[in-house]
Parts: sequence; C-alpha cells; structure tokens
Amino acid sequence: MSRKLENKTALVTGGSRGIGAAIARRLAADGADVVITYAGNKAAADATVAAIEAEGRKGFAIQADANDPEAVRASVDQAVKALGRIDILIHNAGVAEMAPVGEQTHESYSKQFGVNVEGVFVGTTAAVPHIPDGGRIIIIGSVNAHDMPFPGGAVYGATKAAVAGLARGWARDLGPRNILVNVIQPGPVDTDMNPADGPFADHLKPLMALGRYGKAEEIASVASFLASDEASLITGATIDVDGGFSI
Repeated sequence: MSRKLENKTALVTGGSRGIGAAIARRLAADGADVVITYAGNKAAADATVAAIEAEGRKGFAIQADANDPEAVRASVDQAVKALGRIDILIHNAGVAEMAPVGEQTHESYSKQFGVNVEGVFVGTTAAVPHIPDGGRIIIIGSVNAHDMPFPGGAVYGATKAAVAGLARGWARDLGPRNILVNVIQPGPVDTDMNPADGPFADHLKPLMALGRYGKAEEIASVASFLASDEASLITGATIDVDGGFSI
C-alpha cells in the first residue's frame, strides 16, 4: 500500500469503532499519525491506537463527548499538543435515534443536533487555526440527508443535511487557503450500530443496487482518497458511497 499520507497528521472523531476506526487504521496505513476521540469505550479506543502503532505511526486516544462543546475544544487542543498540527480533520462521531414525528422527544432532537451538528461546528472552528494551508476537513454524513426510505428518521436526516450545508459554506470560506472540505455520505454499512444481519437489514438490502451492506473499509478508502493530493480539485462536494441505495 502506498504511503500517500506520509508525514501527515490526522484527528478522527469517534474513532474507536466502526467507520471511524476503519478510517483511523487506513490513514495510518497510508502514512499518517492519528489521534482519535472516543465517547466511552476505552478498550476499543486502545485497540484502534494499537492498530495505528502497528503501522509504525503515532497513535493517541482522547476521551471526549461530542455533545460537550468544552470537551470537543479540549480534544482539539490535546490533538495539537500531541501532533503539532492537524493536516486532516475527520468528523465521524455521530448518533441516530429514530422516532416518528410526535414521538421524537426534544431531548433526542437536542442530542442528535448536539453531536451531529454542533460537535462538527465546534470542532472545526477550534481546529481551523491549527490546520495548515492545503489541509483537509472531511465530514461523515449520510445519504439520509437527501433520501429517507423509512419513517422515523426526520431529525437524523436533518442533522446530516445540516452538515452538508456547513461543508459547502466552509469550502468557500477556506478555499483561499486551499483547505478542502467535503462530505462522505454512506448508505447502510455493516457496523455494530447497523449490522448487516440486524433488524433493518431485510428492509434495506433490497433498496441497494449491489444488494449488500457496505463495509467500513470501503468508506475509509474514500476518506483516504479525499485526504490525499489525488483529490486536489474536490471541495464542497457530497459524495454518496452507498452501493446504489439512493439511485
């Protein structure tokens, strides 16, 4: 595997499990030193750090609740202290709580917007002074930003539409510094939050042109591409990586 991210540094939020862990491992395999944040699963975070270090790269884990702005700001400061700068910022931390209108509580609404939107906003504004010209900001969104094939996902989908809007605006703001801002929008991906043999699978798989769930590593490969020089003309984009789920 090429070392196309040699000497780069990265901060991946929600990097202990699933898509975030796969991204952290892939960035390390491609040559980057990586800091991850995690909410509470220290054992999983330590396993991701061990995988990063097994690639010969520096790895660190920071506990930070993405729904706590002060914790998010502190995690950016700690990442900069560990790495010196942040070449690649990847927002992966997220939550999804499904309930139809009339049953969705304000607490759930606030939590989802707090983690999925405010956490991205706070983390980006804290990190931008530490991202050198030519850096990358990548947000893991969802095809549910524009495609909702089941009831109960209005709030979750709205949070993902919101971060896509932020990314387009930030791409304009940061374009003069050649900092590229993009969103990866996965469809169903086999993780512990939505396993390929889970309760939603029988409904979701037939909606996918490929007839299968994605793998976390398939999302990670796109993140690594966007983080590299190969993606030098891509900014403000939302890229569906969904196996044909939304066509």
